[in-house]
Amino acid sequence: MSSILRHIMRFDLVIVGSALLLSGIGLLSLYSSSLSNGDFSNFTKQAIFLSIGLLCMVALSFFDWRLLKNEPFLILLLYGIGIAALLGLFFFAHEVRGTKRWFRIWEISVDPIEYVKLILIVLMAKFFSFRHIEMYRIQHIILSGLYFAIPIAFVFFQPDLGTAMLLVILWITLLLVSGIKIRHFLALVGMGILIVALGWTFFMHDYQKDRIFAFLEPELDPFGIGWSQLQSKIAIGNGGLLGAGFGKGTQTQHSFLSEPQTDFIFAAIAEEFGFLGVFALFTLFIILTGRILSIGIHAKNNFPRLFATGIACLLVVQFAVNIGMNLGLLPIAGLPLPLVSYGGSSLILTYAGLGILQSIHTH
Repeated sequence: MSSILRHIMRFDLVIVGSALLLSGIGLLSLYSSSLSNGDFSNFTKQAIFLSIGLLCMVALSFFDWRLLKNEPFLILLLYGIGIAALLGLFFFAHEVRGTKRWFRIWEISVDPIEYVKLILIVLMAKFFSFRHIEMYRIQHIILSGLYFAIPIAFVFFQPDLGTAMLLVILWITLLLVSGIKIRHFLALVGMGILIVALGWTFFMHDYQKDRIFAFLEPELDPFGIGWSQLQSKIAIGNGGLLGAGFGKGTQTQHSFLSEPQTDFIFAAIAEEFGFLGVFALFTLFIILTGRILSIGIHAKNNFPRLFATGIACLLVVQFAVNIGMNLGLLPIAGLPLPLVSYGGSSLILTYAGLGILQSIHTH
């Protein structure tokens, strides 16, 4: 027991503290948004998910991260499990709102893409760290793209356009950090524009196009597709400096705000806790991501640098997209606010990623 405590005392406590405070803000908002209907099941489950996430973080911190660097077959096995799980969604997942994104296990929904995000970061950290000086070779770029292309295709056809775009951004970010040449990057941008144009014409569903139209002109259908973002902006505006008060947000408590526990939890926090609550949220997130990048910068080789960069990128993009869609600056993409939004898969796997970072820090 004493050795376990000594190990935990070597943790980067800034990461632990900022992550716990962000999760605490999320739990507080979940409890508040449950007051109106008296159903606190999501709050209770989120508290359990948080406990599991913390246990995962501690357990993985004892795991020597160098095994991930030195055992390619282990990483490929973990990657294969993730791909099989994504494929299984098409056969075994229940359809919810036109998508097949979750396995239903008793009363819990399990989203395998959260696991795949973490494994992709591990895989790319391994892949690029051994090819860092050879990233000028186009075959390395293509092979790394194939590792991403398989889960992106499965996610896109669930359909989940927001997560598919997140994986594309994650891949490009890791390419840039690994040292890709500018001409190769520009070629990828050109290919991306072409793929988006083809996707819009042949593959995107009408409701996905409607979300983009609603983002551009929400006033055209204020009681339909534009409702969520309009109510979100109203809720944020209601917050002012100090907020309406815990459990007193009109949009949150009277069900005007869509999904105040998941997609629009930022708007719920802004309404009830005001600018000061939002400022605390941003401050904690900047501290967390800054500390993650600091671990990568001070690492002695490329694997932990790339892994830390990937985790930071994953958090930053989800944070930016979630807040952007709450403010009406981006289309609704269905990405959670990291460590804050309700969702067991996202919360547990985020803490698992932080556990690997603690392993890098302590070892």
